[in-house]
Amino acid sequence: MQYRTIIRILGLLVAMFSTTMLLPGIISLVFEDGSGLPFLLAFFLILFTGLAFWYPNRRYRRDLRAKEGFLIVVLFWAVLASFAAFPFLLLEQPEMSVTDAFFESFSGLTTTGATVIEGIEYLPKSVQFYRQQLQWLGGMGIIVLAVAILPILGVGGMQLYRAETPGPVKDSKMTPRIADTAKHLWYIYLSLTIACAVSYWAAGMNWFDAICHSFSTIAIGGFSNYDASMGHFNSPVINLICVVFLWIAALNFALHYAAASGRSLRGYLHDPELKAFFFIQAVLITVCFLVLVQHGNYGNAEGAFDQALFQAVSVSTTAGFATTDFANWPTFLPILLIFSSFIGGCAGSTGGGLKVIRVFLLYLQGKREVERLIHPKAVYSVKLGDRLMPERVVEAVWGFFSAYAMIFVIIMIGLIATGMDNITAFSATAATLNNLGPGLGQVAGTFADVTDSGKWLLVVAMLFGRLEIFSLLVLFSPTFWRS
Repeated sequence: MQYRTIIRILGLLVAMFSTTMLLPGIISLVFEDGSGLPFLLAFFLILFTGLAFWYPNRRYRRDLRAKEGFLIVVLFWAVLASFAAFPFLLLEQPEMSVTDAFFESFSGLTTTGATVIEGIEYLPKSVQFYRQQLQWLGGMGIIVLAVAILPILGVGGMQLYRAETPGPVKDSKMTPRIADTAKHLWYIYLSLTIACAVSYWAAGMNWFDAICHSFSTIAIGGFSNYDASMGHFNSPVINLICVVFLWIAALNFALHYAAASGRSLRGYLHDPELKAFFFIQAVLITVCFLVLVQHGNYGNAEGAFDQALFQAVSVSTTAGFATTDFANWPTFLPILLIFSSFIGGCAGSTGGGLKVIRVFLLYLQGKREVERLIHPKAVYSVKLGDRLMPERVVEAVWGFFSAYAMIFVIIMIGLIATGMDNITAFSATAATLNNLGPGLGQVAGTFADVTDSGKWLLVVAMLFGRLEIFSLLVLFSPTFWRS
């Protein structure tokens, strides 16, 4: 294991991350909210710490193997999110404990969107912006951004990209060079963010709210500048804009890249995962709409459709924005929406959950097993569109699902052991492991009332969800640490 090389890379990345403290500091000066000093102190502290790790090891340049790539990804997310808690610890408003500061920073960077803060609209503008900025940086994965720069500094990036990029197959690249791949992803990501911000502004948001909410929308994060989330604006137009950009962000960014580079929409039309994604969306929206109309929750069909569309898309894509308290919706709808977050977005998107492609492959595999029972001697294969899926991919999906279920059960039981009731423990685990945000019961609004031990468990769940289980789980294998 190339430990000194790993420390050098981590130090360099931490030093780079320190620059993200400057923009909230500038926002503080613009709005004169008096919170600039904590961000300035955090900048120097993070910068000097990063340089202290990098400088003694600056001459250690070794080729990275896959195991080093996994370790760097996990350490970087854990270290980065820990440093991101520094401003929360230094700020006078909000006044936060160590546990709450780490919970908020991990929630932001992993795009979970769960919060322990109440009275968000009364926070300094710089703090509001910082929370949204964390989600935007975490949305595509800071490692993907970093590998666009590190090759210039003599660090290879493919191992990191494999460990970070979500999806069942991790050895494909959209362009021959990993740096070019990362750059193209971020060009698309930035363009979508700008388009989203302009759309929000045109629909009636002020520029500050439009930029902040575009960050958390494209990142599928769910943080807002208001306790009422998107419900604060009370605008069907803003709701629709949010839904459209959540759909775009929940699609595989490889499709966006293919459309942008080839100037053709053919990839969208023929992608089986996209078709499955929108089929699931249509079913969820329809069920929510019909139940809300039947119970007369919003007085008319138009209001019911607006709420059904927004909440179904927001929760199922794991964004977690809200226009109403869906936990109080009738019958089975709250549980249905929580379960929909297990599916999440498409592979290669900024969404959380198992990913549509995995759930679709699980369905196809289950269908094949039923057919085998009926015709034991027949030969059946799993096809994704016209593409025959290798058995190793199907096995990997089943392995991922098993690990996901195991981690879910362990964390949920741990939360119950802290004194949490069953419904709250279930929804809190789902909300953090799926990087969703809001839950049911005690965590329907904020996570402020969760015990400190419960919050640390949920931080672990956020990391598992963001790193898609195996990238973190592999570190617990004794084989991993053998040279």
